[in-house]
Amino acid sequence: MKDFKEFLLRGNLVSLAVAFVIGGAFATLVQALVRDFITPLIAAIGGNQSFETLTFTIHHSVFLYGDFLNWLIAFVLIAVVVFFGVVRPVNALMDRVKTEPPADETVQQCPHCLSQIPVAASVCAFCTRDVAAA
Repeated sequence: MKDFKEFLLRGNLVSLAVAFVIGGAFATLVQALVRDFITPLIAAIGGNQSFETLTFTIHHSVFLYGDFLNWLIAFVLIAVVVFFGVVRPVNALMDRVKTEPPADETVQQCPHCLSQIPVAASVCAFCTRDVAAA
């Protein structure tokens, strides 16, 4: 039971649960924004009241493509916010923090076998072919 309690209270699991709840709330908020403001505005330009009323029927089956458009717009808005609000800033931060060692300028690649050889070498030690000095 102790291991299970440690598992539940571990930081990653709690953070994931909080992120999931906040993400669900954000998705609901965006869906309401799309349903109540964005699509009625677009529909008013086109002469309709709402996208939700847009349907077509085939053999007595009703297809609610307007409702699908609402969800599609909401998905695109959420994807844009996540990309520009989370992904781009995190990538920029990781690029600043990245600590790769500087390139070793004392070696070069052999153009024939692609082995690492000294810059001053005129013959590759691996394939014994002549290489141009860098």
